[in-house]
Amino acid sequence: MSDQTFDVAIVGAGLVGSSLALALRGTGLSVALIEARPPPALPHDASWDNRIYAISPGSANFLEGLGTWGELPAERIERIEAMAIFGDDGLARLDFNAYEAGLGELAYIAESRELQAILWRQIVAASDVTLFCPGECAALEIADKAANLTLRDGRTLSAKLIVAADGARSWVRSQAGIEAHDKDYRQLGVVANFTTEHPHHGTAYQWFQPEGVLAYLPLPGNRISIVWSVQQALANELLQLSPAALCERVALAGKMQLGVLELITSPAAFPLHLIEPRQLVKPRVALIGDAAHQVHPLAGQGVNLGFGDARELATVLMNRGARDVGDGLLLRRYERARREEIFAMAVATDGLQGLFNNAQPLLAWARNMGLSMTNRFTWIKHQLVKQALGNH
Repeated sequence: MSDQTFDVAIVGAGLVGSSLALALRGTGLSVALIEARPPPALPHDASWDNRIYAISPGSANFLEGLGTWGELPAERIERIEAMAIFGDDGLARLDFNAYEAGLGELAYIAESRELQAILWRQIVAASDVTLFCPGECAALEIADKAANLTLRDGRTLSAKLIVAADGARSWVRSQAGIEAHDKDYRQLGVVANFTTEHPHHGTAYQWFQPEGVLAYLPLPGNRISIVWSVQQALANELLQLSPAALCERVALAGKMQLGVLELITSPAAFPLHLIEPRQLVKPRVALIGDAAHQVHPLAGQGVNLGFGDARELATVLMNRGARDVGDGLLLRRYERARREEIFAMAVATDGLQGLFNNAQPLLAWARNMGLSMTNRFTWIKHQLVKQALGNH
């Protein structure tokens, strides 16, 4: 017999899991949110988080509907108004401009910890979300009528639907017997924040280079955050450089586009994988966020895919009629709605990674020609922008 019974139990209170819990407020569904540890408190100083996200306008609209986006301090958000992408031949270039595409912005840059702190405050204040934290999962049993979850401290709960929002190495996905293809890129994404000599004017830059993909993402003021996807040996080398040497290396790799750089956060790195589960749902179980997909960060769309999952699953559950929330056929609606976008993003990012991580001369010519050709066709660029930025 379970201690408590819920309609939906979400495992993982990161950005995506928390957003789903908030999206289900006021729907009449009883929701449990299980998280092993609360997020760290925001620092008292004005330091910057080196884990940042490019939030698409579609994701910002979703977060606005939750009452989250408006709580972000305006001085911690930067609008991306333009983007410049460079090939590895020193000539090929592809430019995107929000104004030309009829948009207010291409994306917003926001810090992970700021977003997480606001979502967490909202979760704690939500009367119709029951928070289990600390709550570590120990066992999952999926039966016909419900799924039963046992926590390490002995507490048990029953739910008609278990949602896996517990990351790329999802425990729930594994326990539910959902297999996932895992392609290790044997690369690390090196992240750090810098001040810049010259203003960025709200422009993001990306260089495809033989050693990897380097992105400059604008932060408020004369600051940027970088993501440099490189082979593990080079990543380790970068992490061991002195601050001055790292600044010089990153500035030179970025063709001195923003002048001299000064380090403001210590560099960190995370491994890069393509993770594709064979299915997003089965009766009583649904996957969202990194549990449902992990793609190469070169397009900056990982968290936006996750917010898309949360929004779509909430919509399906709210429009279920008389159906049980864990009904397999109902959950298939969610899977069908998300599969195409997830697949397209996985194919695009994996294809680009493979195309630029290849020294063959013919491929080098083709990829750079592709960038240059695309840059000449405004309509194609506008379609790419609208597809990528989730304006719906």
